[in-house]
Amino acid sequence: MVTDVASPPAAARFYAYTTLAAQIAWSEITNSSYHRQLLSKSLIGSLDLDNPPSGLRPEFVSIYSMLEVGKKIMPSGKTLEQKQQDFIKTALKKRWISKKSLNLHLDYAKYIATEVMNLASTDGYNSLSTLTRYSPKKGDGYWYPTPPAYMAAVEPEWRTIRPFFIEDIQDFKPSPPAAFSLEEGSSFHNQLMEVYEVTSGLTEEEKLIANFWDCNPFMVQYSGHMAIGIKKISPGGHWVGITGIAAQKAGLDWQDTLYIHALVSMGLHDAFISCWEEKYDSDRIRPESVIQKYVDEGWRPLLQTPPFPEYTSGHSVISTATAKILTAFFGDDFDFIDTSEVYFGLPEREFSSFLQASEEAAISRLYGGIHFRDAIEEGVKQGEKISDLILERINAQVSLADSPE
Repeated sequence: MVTDVASPPAAARFYAYTTLAAQIAWSEITNSSYHRQLLSKSLIGSLDLDNPPSGLRPEFVSIYSMLEVGKKIMPSGKTLEQKQQDFIKTALKKRWISKKSLNLHLDYAKYIATEVMNLASTDGYNSLSTLTRYSPKKGDGYWYPTPPAYMAAVEPEWRTIRPFFIEDIQDFKPSPPAAFSLEEGSSFHNQLMEVYEVTSGLTEEEKLIANFWDCNPFMVQYSGHMAIGIKKISPGGHWVGITGIAAQKAGLDWQDTLYIHALVSMGLHDAFISCWEEKYDSDRIRPESVIQKYVDEGWRPLLQTPPFPEYTSGHSVISTATAKILTAFFGDDFDFIDTSEVYFGLPEREFSSFLQASEEAAISRLYGGIHFRDAIEEGVKQGEKISDLILERINAQVSLADSPE
């Protein structure tokens, strides 16, 4: 993900299909119904799943299927071939599988990966490049590219991608953003000045919070005339990391570990689709553009402004949705230490619950100077509605599976 500088919604899509492949492989080999809780009847029906041969090691096939989908779905996926070879060597050395059964395992893993890639090929991603190109609207209050790189809008037609759980994205549309107005006392002006004032007096803790949740894969720094790209984890990747941390702490078995990773990843995918639909519908200007033009031309946000419209806050939407899913799975008071950003040079942070982490992620966007208050608060509500739908759908599927015929 980091190598490819995957956009936040694209990264979530990659996580969704790779973890789904691992889940389907496990479910088919162990004859469990977990993947049927994650997929609608129409998506299940579009998969051509044959009964697996006997004697397969589900752990091996799940991981290899995940790597195989990653190899096919990501731009730099070919680099995973070495990971696959290393994995095979480890599996043989530790006698997870035998040399005699290796090809049988590989064939079935590749078969599952092909079926998942066939499913992915129909979600609209391959048609994005054929859609009308985005052009910034003229007039006050609309988004336009921001410094330092002035990048073009990212994924303007992501609303056309097929979700896993959401049937109609209009059902999750937030309240409209505050209308653009520079009149003192107006909602927009009050929020504008809040960003300016808050960012002008940040504490060290607030700066740390903003940077910990930055997760901007598009960060660019300039040294003279040279542009340097700073590669970071995506917002969804941060929450996948938290999912792994929680799974390890709880001592989950293989089945539950695969399931919660797939559920979180697919939930992230849907949350980004909903959020991105609103971003390009309201098309609201970023704080940086307004403050520099009307308040203080020398002002700079703590964080680099991401290259897409402001409303709603993606961090607020996806963090809230994921935190509620994880809370439903692990419990209300599941404390954990988040080490997801240590690799990128930031200290670990301790949280008493997933919801505490999501609340911090949401407000971090105000500290960073890249979101207005209503984008954060309405984003939280949007994420809550999405997670409620997903959890309701999952619970309904579980009840259906447990009911007598």
